Amino acid sequence: MTTSTSARTRLTPEQRRAQLLDLGLELLGTRSLEELSIDVLAEEAGISRGLMYHYFGSKLGFYEAVVQHAADDLFDRTAPPPDGEPLERLLACLTAYVDYVIDNTVGYRSLVRAASGGNDAVRAIYERTFTAMGERFFSVDSGTIELQPTPATRLVIRAWQAMVEDLVLAWCDDPAGLTRDDLLRVVTGSLPALLATLP
Repeated sequence: MTTSTSARTRLTPEQRRAQLLDLGLELLGTRSLEELSIDVLAEEAGISRGLMYHYFGSKLGFYEAVVQHAADDLFDRTAPPPDGEPLERLLACLTAYVDYVIDNTVGYRSLVRAASGGNDAVRAIYERTFTAMGERFFSVDSGTIELQPTPATRLVIRAWQAMVEDLVLAWCDDPAGLTRDDLLRVVTGSLPALLATLP
């Protein structure tokens, strides 16, 4: 007679926390930050609220961890590819960004709204990610258009990023006759056009 052993692997606390953050990120694709709570995640994960507090410390700790995880995911997904012409690589980054926003419109919109509201932690996470994405243009290894980091160039890049974010979210509400490819042409072509106007 043989005894069977469970093939299930026991997760470390770090692995389990990462798994819960992945679930939070998945849920954020279909609901706002306000609708995402420890209770919702505990129910979806099939664990107790107490265990959730064990992993995240508090409701605020959970909230901030999910927002940071979402920001890290966006940053990683929009990383420039290593090969290709600068504008091709820029298009690849923007394609990843547009598709991310399309797939996670509700959660992304709520993140932007929370960042402009009174939540200091969310605003700090948003600002760090927004800045880091802009800094890619000034890195030799960025894979996109390499620019001199002058104050004027930084100002234009930041304004362009804000325009792209607003335009993509507005397009998700009402495409206004533009296809996804049309949208990508607009956001990609607008950056070289804006930079060309600099003295």
